[in-house]
Amino acid sequence: MSDIQPTPRVPMLSKEEAAKRAAELGLPKGFSGLSVFRLMLQHPVLAGKVANLLSMLLGEGNKLDARLRELIIMRIGWTRGSNYEWTAHWGVCMNLEIPAADVLAVQGDWKAYSAYSDADRAVLQATDDTLQNGAISSSTWEELNKVLTTAEERIEIVIAIANWNMFSQLLLSLQVPLEEGKTSWPPEGEVPPAAQNPVHLDL
Repeated sequence: MSDIQPTPRVPMLSKEEAAKRAAELGLPKGFSGLSVFRLMLQHPVLAGKVANLLSMLLGEGNKLDARLRELIIMRIGWTRGSNYEWTAHWGVCMNLEIPAADVLAVQGDWKAYSAYSDADRAVLQATDDTLQNGAISSSTWEELNKVLTTAEERIEIVIAIANWNMFSQLLLSLQVPLEEGKTSWPPEGEVPPAAQNPVHLDL
């Protein structure tokens, strides 16, 4: 894959300015160094609202199992062709000790991957339903109800899918580059199908 990174469509703040704005908003310290927030902090109020939701979904009072959340994110990142999303959350998956084979299986026909649990399959199908049709189908919802036992989990999975689909759109539309020193598409450098044939929106 080419090492050439996209040119952001909105100027990114310097790391120093991003850190200053993030501190003023009370955002988690690590956020300001991320390319996506160095860009979004050009709109501090919106960045703060987005960061609050992201913080909650990633750990502050979240209810959805972290493995299931990351499988959702990786499926979205791969399907949408979001280099940034996949690359960033590959590291999260490895920190959570999710087997690499389990993560890589979302790239293709995940239904043929025998190591996935019923819960894995339910959330991946919910993700595909949403990406393809805009909502989770009734049959998939029945499967989710078997593995997500609380109302909080069931609500959160809908918000999680919507959030990281929104992030893939944000990252692609604003052409957010990877942070300096990061390598695209670990561990094999393979490019997802959607990224091989990007949609050009210049009309």
